[in-house]
Amino acid sequence: MRILFLFLDGVGLGDDDPSLNPFVIAELPTLHSLTHGQRWLRGIGEQITERATFLPVDPRLGVPGRPQSGSSQAVILTGQNVPQALGRHYGPKPDATIRELLTEDNLFRRLRAQGKRTALIDGYPPGLLASIERGKTLPSSIQYAAIASGQDLFTAEDVRQERAITAEWTGDEWHTHLNITDVPRYTPYEAGRQIVTLAQAYDFAFHSHWLTDYVGHRGPFDFAVQLLERFDGVLRGVLDAWEDDAGLVIITSDHGNLEHIGSRQHTENDVPAVIIGKRHREFAAGLRTLMDFAPRIQHMLLNETD
Repeated sequence: MRILFLFLDGVGLGDDDPSLNPFVIAELPTLHSLTHGQRWLRGIGEQITERATFLPVDPRLGVPGRPQSGSSQAVILTGQNVPQALGRHYGPKPDATIRELLTEDNLFRRLRAQGKRTALIDGYPPGLLASIERGKTLPSSIQYAAIASGQDLFTAEDVRQERAITAEWTGDEWHTHLNITDVPRYTPYEAGRQIVTLAQAYDFAFHSHWLTDYVGHRGPFDFAVQLLERFDGVLRGVLDAWEDDAGLVIITSDHGNLEHIGSRQHTENDVPAVIIGKRHREFAAGLRTLMDFAPRIQHMLLNETD
């Protein structure tokens, strides 16, 4: 059993409004193939195909306010109601309480303690890693959880050697914005296949994509559409390369944002969850909130519930 977790920051299920929601107009044949042709919008409900289950998931967890990355990502990786413990949603980066919680217990650490191979398979540019090392930049909750489990974050050299892949999948932004031009540049389809290749070295591989949240806050709308269409190509590569008998691909987000371009704030919308693989119905049964991922992943990989 192997699990590949594809995390999309800031993606919710929003209104059928083509002026605000790029999901309304983006051409997404691969995404829609998992939902009987329906667009990923508010009210879509549970969709089950032979290969996958799609369902809306609650990121609010009974806590008033707009869900935030710091606390919601910690929920995904611990199974605990972190906003309730804090008394609020918190982000974008984890505060001291969240960091302490992740240091004591998170899914990467839990699985490694049982002999499982885990990795956050993103590679990071040298400037960011140096800033984290100096303490100038706080890691995200996802990055912090991986570090707390004993992993060194992958570097540009790991990307060059194809041991990791950039957060935005294709490497385009490294070439065009960071002027790091000696790393591989993939088509979206190739990137999806490469992610699966990387995942085959681990029992639990996690890829974290942040650009959806960035564009959700800042726009422009046209780029949000392009970004979704890029992910559609990535997912097509993943689906073509993934062997369903080998395990599960899980896709979800921490909060809504991209589905309402222009507000500059997160939404309180449900987020999409997609479970792909032979045991998708088993995993998805009763899945309702962000707290439900960690215990199910643990059960699948360790055949236990606690």
